[in-house]
Amino acid sequence: MNILIRADSSSTIGTGHIMRDLVLAKQYPEANITFATQNLEGNINHKIDEAGYHIEILKSNSLDELDKLIKKLYIDMIVIDHYGIDYNFEEQLKIKNPTLKIMVLDDTYERHHCDILLNHNIYGEETKYKKLVPQDCELRCGSKYTLLRDEFYLEKEKTKQKNQKFTIFVAMGGTDSSNVNPKILNVLSNYRNNILVNAVTTSANQNLKELLEYCSGKTWIRLHINSNQIANLLHNSDLAIVTPSVILNELFYLDIPFIAIQTADNQRYMVEFLKNKKFNILESWQICEFENYIKAENIEILNKKGVSEDDKKNKRS
Repeated sequence: MNILIRADSSSTIGTGHIMRDLVLAKQYPEANITFATQNLEGNINHKIDEAGYHIEILKSNSLDELDKLIKKLYIDMIVIDHYGIDYNFEEQLKIKNPTLKIMVLDDTYERHHCDILLNHNIYGEETKYKKLVPQDCELRCGSKYTLLRDEFYLEKEKTKQKNQKFTIFVAMGGTDSSNVNPKILNVLSNYRNNILVNAVTTSANQNLKELLEYCSGKTWIRLHINSNQIANLLHNSDLAIVTPSVILNELFYLDIPFIAIQTADNQRYMVEFLKNKKFNILESWQICEFENYIKAENIEILNKKGVSEDDKKNKRS
């Protein structure tokens, strides 16, 4: 079986699509899998290479170019994980390739022309797609279809380590296009004596230089760039501060308390789910509201006794 996965990543689109597609690809161990992606600035195509899959670089997001590639590679099934490909695009693709099976990953309840629709988010509901997809479309929705990397299953079996200090995981997406990381860390600096922060980002972050400068010399912050230890860092955290995106599926699986901050419109359904369930959610960066959430963690934070290396240095000087 020849499978083509169509997805892009960049410094603005984000990296979650490629990462979840790599998980999905592992569910087809006998298939010949190719990724079709554009060479956009800040992409993580190297992750595809590292996983051992072949890449076809596209010059555009055009129907004709993709159609030619499907025919060239004798593709049996295409997996589309791309907000720039809509119902009309998919319908025309099917007309040009009647035997092609189309699987679409969707997060935002859009109309699709596909054979299989996957919404692997914890909020995914089949009933919301009844009038959005063909009648014979196979729907795969909700937490039982969540795409989790193997490291999360392995981490779940381990005993959680006991932290000397209250440990906080901070990740505003691989690109942090809203540049929220420094704002969060600035608030957390009020608790630096008693906390350890694992701040996570990637080299696709256009604000990485500013983040590096902020973290420089602050021993209460550990900055992780392109980390392969996300599951371990999450599992051993007392609190996570994240975007309401794919990472929430991972947090729910590991049962980690969190504060979620919306940074993109395509996160709105996760935000709605979290609000209905009364979880800590900010619909945009609001420093006062964020400080209130952090203050609610004060008792636990202050129970973690300790003095930061920064303050030891200050006392000695």
